Amino acid sequence: MQRRIAALLGADPDDAIAVDRAAPLVVITTTGDRIQDRRLLEIGGKGLFTKEIEEALIAGRIDCAVHSMKDMPAALPPGLCIAAIPEREDPRDAFLSRDAATLEDLPQGARLGTASLRRQAQSLHRRPDLDVQMLRGNVDTRLAKLAGGEADAILLAYAGLRRLGLHDQAKSLIDPREVPPAPGQGALAIETRDADRDLPWLAALRCEPTTLCVAAERGALMALEGSCKTPIGAHAWLEGGSLQLIVEALSPDGTLRYRRAGSTEVSQLSDPMASARDLGLSLGQAVKDEAGDSIVL
Repeated sequence: MQRRIAALLGADPDDAIAVDRAAPLVVITTTGDRIQDRRLLEIGGKGLFTKEIEEALIAGRIDCAVHSMKDMPAALPPGLCIAAIPEREDPRDAFLSRDAATLEDLPQGARLGTASLRRQAQSLHRRPDLDVQMLRGNVDTRLAKLAGGEADAILLAYAGLRRLGLHDQAKSLIDPREVPPAPGQGALAIETRDADRDLPWLAALRCEPTTLCVAAERGALMALEGSCKTPIGAHAWLEGGSLQLIVEALSPDGTLRYRRAGSTEVSQLSDPMASARDLGLSLGQAVKDEAGDSIVL
């Protein structure tokens, strides 16, 4: 992404010095990165991956931030916005194991490693016998723990594996319509100050189909007041001029699952983004009305 931004700012993307001059990287280690021995819900939620970065944006120490969209809270601090969403990577969850090819192939009582409450609930809904173990860390750390026998299987975002050139580690991929991933999974969020929203280089990064799908998924997230204490999955895709969306929320133990699906026409509308967001809000609200407090840890 650094090279792509630098190119849009006029630098030669093959000239490393020019790239660093046009779009210098500022590495910020967040609280979410530093604390690896507890679930996010125990230490403050998704905002721990963005707080220090957003403080740097507001203070003017950086001009934009690149986040994984699935790590973005439903609401942003005043004065900041998601200015661009580039083309999405594969949104599916990947199943990794030393021996089993799928979740269904794991032996009775197998240990599944994940730090995601959504993945825990969805997996227990399919396999209530599994022993779900908290497993945090970056991709390399989690792969090492799997290889070392700390878990019989793990679940990771396939997009992250692809970006790291590790896609061949996946034993299988999970159908996103049967088991929806996190809202926005596979997409990147380019966050900036509101005043910079319409800069030409940001406009050039935007992918309209991805932005529509993410708007619908995050609409559902907002309606459900999604946090790390609520297992929520949402998956949107385009079919012709129609936007399709599936939303689900589960009880943390996976015993209860609530789903809604719907669609909206977006090709002929003057404001397809609002239509996408409204679809997510309506389906998310329907799930919330039915589920009540049963989906909150």
